[in-house]
Amino acid sequence: MKLAMLGGSFNPPHIGHLVLAEEVLVECGYDRIVFVPAFMPPHKLPARDPGSQLRTAMIRAAIQHDTRFMLETCEMDRKGISYTIDTLRWLRNRYSPDGKIGLIIGDDLAGDFLTTWRDPEAILEEADIIVAHRMATSSPELSFEYRALDNLLLPISSTLVRERIERGGAWRYLVPPAVREIIEHHGLYGIA
Repeated sequence: MKLAMLGGSFNPPHIGHLVLAEEVLVECGYDRIVFVPAFMPPHKLPARDPGSQLRTAMIRAAIQHDTRFMLETCEMDRKGISYTIDTLRWLRNRYSPDGKIGLIIGDDLAGDFLTTWRDPEAILEEADIIVAHRMATSSPELSFEYRALDNLLLPISSTLVRERIERGGAWRYLVPPAVREIIEHHGLYGIA
């Protein structure tokens, strides 16, 4: 089984995450995408964090109807700061995938990969890097080997969803219906 990993805070998960995951499956030939919510991401702390249990529940709800997607809570279970290299090694031991695991990262994080990520050389040995468009439609010039994904550039982010909820704006169709139900039921992100 060819496996790719999509990590993040997923605060909340939105349709952009799902579209990106499907594009990696189709364009890159992976069998499964593993969604890995970070307990505490090293690059940015989750704003208005509803807690690990609710973020995990939202991902589970978002992907429940697509058997090509799966949730892995290893970073939540480990607690502390989540480092990608630790997760890649854990996934390899747990799932024994065919070949290297695909690591999906946005072009907004790719430029600092070699300088800000923990043990980037080991990550490059463990994973095939897949760089997705988040900020620009052209592929970044990077000094490491990667695959540029020709993905749809959707101007949706978890920050945008949270901000729209806070100010009473339109947000309900930016997330899967099951995620919307959780947000509304628990009054997340300042919803009235």
